[in-house]
Amino acid sequence: MEASSVVANVAMNRERRLAGRDGYSRVLGFDILGLPPGARWLDLCCGSGRALLDAATARPDLDITGVDLVGYFAAAGPVRFETASITTWTPSGRFDLVTCVHGLHYVGDKLGALLRAASWLGDGGVFVANFDVAGIEAPGGARRVLRSLREAGFTYDSRAHRIRRDSPFNGSLPFRYLGADDRAGPNYTGQPAVHSYYESAL
Repeated sequence: MEASSVVANVAMNRERRLAGRDGYSRVLGFDILGLPPGARWLDLCCGSGRALLDAATARPDLDITGVDLVGYFAAAGPVRFETASITTWTPSGRFDLVTCVHGLHYVGDKLGALLRAASWLGDGGVFVANFDVAGIEAPGGARRVLRSLREAGFTYDSRAHRIRRDSPFNGSLPFRYLGADDRAGPNYTGQPAVHSYYESAL
């Protein structure tokens, strides 16, 4: 799946900056520059990493890591970049903020990626990402998926297609990943996306 041109999307998040109409702060609804001094920020599916470099310039005290499957990074400088799949990559230490701007649209096991990302938070940390529940096929449909996520402490803004959790999560969801389809066509962004399939784990 990760060899797919849809998964390795080169258009969605490659040149996105921190500020502006389509910038990280607006898309995520989170003021990244408002993080406390010395905070650790992890951005998954970071694209070229320009938004991270913007943040590092404005807030050189932040400890910033970006992970992307393709590894097409603008520069290194004060940001730590790693080329890896977010479904297998494991960090050292915990983070005050974990973000993923439009990256989950191209992940096979979206629910698994959500749980992994939230487990990397430190106490009081925040996970926030774009999430399209329509890209998940599971018993009980979108309503059951969202109910399970909310019971696990995640909040979902359906209008902004944004999911969030405040505090680390180390539990599970009642679904088992079956596989994914990279031929599902465009999602709400207008870009081709991956549909993920699950069965009940209960």
